[in-house]
Amino acid sequence: MLNKRGINLLIVLVALVALIAGCAAPVSAPAGEAAPGEQPAAEVTIDVLTFTGPQIAEPLQRRGAEFTERTGIKVNVTVVPFSDLYQKILTDLATGTNAFDVYVFAPQWMVDYVEPGYLEPLTDRVASNAELQWDDIAPFFRDFSASYKGEIYTVPLDGDFQMVYYRTDVLEELGMEPPQTWEDYLAIAEAAHGMDMNGDGEGDYGSCISKKRAAQAYWMVSSIASAYLQSQGTAQGGFFDLDTFKPLYGDNEGFRKALEVYKATTQFGPPEELNLDVGDTRGLWTAGRCALSIDWGDIGTLAIAEGSQVNGKTGAVILPGSTQVLDRATGKLVPCDANTCPYAVDGVNHAPFAAFGGWSGAINAASDDATKDAAFNYLAYVSAPEQSNVDVTIGATGFNPYRISQFENLDLWIEAGMTEEAANLYLGAIKASLESPNMVLDLRVPQNQRYQQVVLDTAISQFLAGELTLDETVKAVEAGWEEITEELGRDTQRAAYLASLGVTR
Repeated sequence: MLNKRGINLLIVLVALVALIAGCAAPVSAPAGEAAPGEQPAAEVTIDVLTFTGPQIAEPLQRRGAEFTERTGIKVNVTVVPFSDLYQKILTDLATGTNAFDVYVFAPQWMVDYVEPGYLEPLTDRVASNAELQWDDIAPFFRDFSASYKGEIYTVPLDGDFQMVYYRTDVLEELGMEPPQTWEDYLAIAEAAHGMDMNGDGEGDYGSCISKKRAAQAYWMVSSIASAYLQSQGTAQGGFFDLDTFKPLYGDNEGFRKALEVYKATTQFGPPEELNLDVGDTRGLWTAGRCALSIDWGDIGTLAIAEGSQVNGKTGAVILPGSTQVLDRATGKLVPCDANTCPYAVDGVNHAPFAAFGGWSGAINAASDDATKDAAFNYLAYVSAPEQSNVDVTIGATGFNPYRISQFENLDLWIEAGMTEEAANLYLGAIKASLESPNMVLDLRVPQNQRYQQVVLDTAISQFLAGELTLDETVKAVEAGWEEITEELGRDTQRAAYLASLGVTR
């Protein structure tokens, strides 16, 4: 038993041990990981919302499992149909439900989430994170897909431009070149339609384009319309008149011509084309059943996937153009010349469309600080070159190239299974689009989703189904867009539109 002197000595020793422990430097751990003996990460769960895959959702889930193994932070990925995604995000944020910490969506919707203060600014986190390698992301995607009014709000995970794919072997057999104009596209589609392109003894299709309503098909018509509606460079804009903010998707010869071309492609497509989503047309492509298609970068990598019948037979080219463009003052189509089409190539006005921009991840500003930090580290991990330089070469991910290293390192694509020729065609079509001085930016004004996904999608679907005439379709789109503009304020919308047209490339 200790005497009084012994007890006092023990107290001093205990105090000394406590003092030493309190002054000791903490054990450091890599960013996003718990220090030895600690498990704070296990207390954090990241809830992610995106659209029903498997594309996009698949890499988020797969990389989420890796991130959990790496950090102890659990990642839950919830999916909803694409047609519901915009509103699901807005409702979660606006009502204060805040069921999700991360949203992976179309960056053009950012304006409707940023202006009310729903999304967490990421500029400081980006600047301090080395793993993300921010400067390796191509300037266009750092700007259009990630930033709003000088602040970073999303982490790019994908890069999107639409282009035309063609069967190299079919065009060689037909003695035809890849399409330079939309008239060329229709001519090839007509010539190829009915050919047996995969050796199964059945006739196949000259053109396969996703045209399903309430999906992602409404971007396709803009890929055609842009060639007629914008010719003076990116700053001219391809959706509205800069002075009046009257819609170019209205009663003029350019928009009418685009609708005629779009509907004409249906003659050479699968009988069920109006009900096909992009996953369906991609499946037809890899089965060897299509001579042409309009799509994002996914077909290029799906063509080399296991089971594909078109590996080594898939070419890609910048979106076809037009030798006539809209005179906005008269509403008439006029021939291309040095003044009307200053960026024309061989007399053809190309206006490659940055459709969608590329899936990007944002963080809920209402999440607690620990979750925000974990969420950013998760997005940085998914986007980092070590992961993304693999994922963009896998067709099933839905991720397309958006980093400088992904465009410059041809070995990535050859190792994934592309021939050197196919890789050059694929990356060349994207780079030609990205570098075009007449690139058309997707619409990024308040409530752009209503203009495109509601009004435009509905009218185009009815037009293709024969429920509306050409005149009725033009009037429906123009009236619908004007109604939204009047509701939100023409001056406000015009100012937002003008501000959106200056991007860093």
